[in-house]
Amino acid sequence: MEFGVTVASHKGWEVLTVTGEIDMATAPRFRQRLLALISGGAQNVVIDLSGVDYIDSTGLGVLMGGAKRVRSAGGDIRLVTTGSRLADLIELTRLDRVLDVFDSVSAATEGSGS
Repeated sequence: MEFGVTVASHKGWEVLTVTGEIDMATAPRFRQRLLALISGGAQNVVIDLSGVDYIDSTGLGVLMGGAKRVRSAGGDIRLVTTGSRLADLIELTRLDRVLDVFDSVSAATEGSGS
């Protein structure tokens, strides 16, 4: 699957949907789109990783950096994962203790966020 990043609004949240693999080669594009979204004033961000086949430490670093920026601006950031491998990795790296993880965009966008 080819790497891609799209942005849409859903219930007052900006949803960044990522597909393909997030690795050293694609993480810069992912970071650029995420930072542009945050710099543009997005307060509540959902990162939908349900279409991601693989993520390496570079991609995990982008998630952490994005979380810090959103929260320092008083916002909220949430993850969506549906694959058990990715969910296991997020749990193994304890990223689920830093970010709220949901199984669908609808579940992630319930409530108003911070």
